[in-house]
Amino acid sequence: MSASLLLPLVVASLLLAPLCSAAEPWSIHAPKSSSAVENLNFRNIPLPDGVHGAESLAFDRRGQGPYAGVSDGRVLKWGGDATGWTTFAYSASYKNTPACTASTDRTPDDEAACGRPLGLQFYHKTGELYIADASLGLMKVGPGGGEAEVLATAAAGVPFTFANGLDVDQATGDVYFTDSSTVYRRPHNTQIMLNRDATGRLLRYDARARSVTVLRSGLPYPNGVAMSADRTHVVVAHTGAGRVFRYWIRGAKAGRYELLADVPGYADNVRRDARGGYWVALNREKIDAKPPVKHLVGVRLDAAGDEHEDIVAPKGITLSDVAEKDGKLWLGSVELGYVGVVNYNALG
Repeated sequence: MSASLLLPLVVASLLLAPLCSAAEPWSIHAPKSSSAVENLNFRNIPLPDGVHGAESLAFDRRGQGPYAGVSDGRVLKWGGDATGWTTFAYSASYKNTPACTASTDRTPDDEAACGRPLGLQFYHKTGELYIADASLGLMKVGPGGGEAEVLATAAAGVPFTFANGLDVDQATGDVYFTDSSTVYRRPHNTQIMLNRDATGRLLRYDARARSVTVLRSGLPYPNGVAMSADRTHVVVAHTGAGRVFRYWIRGAKAGRYELLADVPGYADNVRRDARGGYWVALNREKIDAKPPVKHLVGVRLDAAGDEHEDIVAPKGITLSDVAEKDGKLWLGSVELGYVGVVNYNALG
């Protein structure tokens, strides 16, 4: 069957995949060796009733969290078992829209009003949290939380349609983020793949000038963003293509956009690992995966783009984020009603 016929089936499977019991086994494998950790000790941390979709996870400068943006427009903070989840940030419209707090079955119109926080990252020097909100644009909230400030809603005269992935240059405070499409909003994100839309953009917010620059346009479904450990480039995941690129900010290659890696699935968020590489979350394996097919939900790349580990999950699980913190992997998903966490030791 041609790729054009297969793609609608893949998109449908992403939307209709059943949720699995967290008691089923997870594992981490080193693809280039026989090393594996089977049956990971997976812990399920349920989100509050009525919300789901911890699409992106972040930790503050004190190591507290994770913080997670959820389906009703809030950013929540995990305070441990004794405290649980508390509200950390919200938009001005969230407070003034009854559907945001009263409804558990929100429509696309409700999402447009309440906001849908996706990419999150703290600027550690100030403690401020930056938020890429799919509906409301680029936002910021202070270290104490509360009502978030909208910083930007457009770049080069073109409004943001689907603000998505985000990272912060910890030396300058500049914010790198994606607008996944200038045509399709988040509730219609499958249309980006079905119609092979390539209107996405990579953007930079200059924290001093308070202005946004378009670094690259004409991109097919750019999603997660991560700044390299040496701050010379940012890594950008492309969902439909299952590829990871890098955009050079500094040095002789400045301005160049080049392929870093093909990954074995539909790429979502990208996070730095503890060794100078990256974790790339995957919605699922690619449609042309060769048997035996493992249900891959994440891969770890080194700085050169070589794959060192992959995460295998029960069928039906999809991941949007893999965040490594203090010997644990925290797992977020735009679809699930919980955040996962596993103990982790690198295989290679």
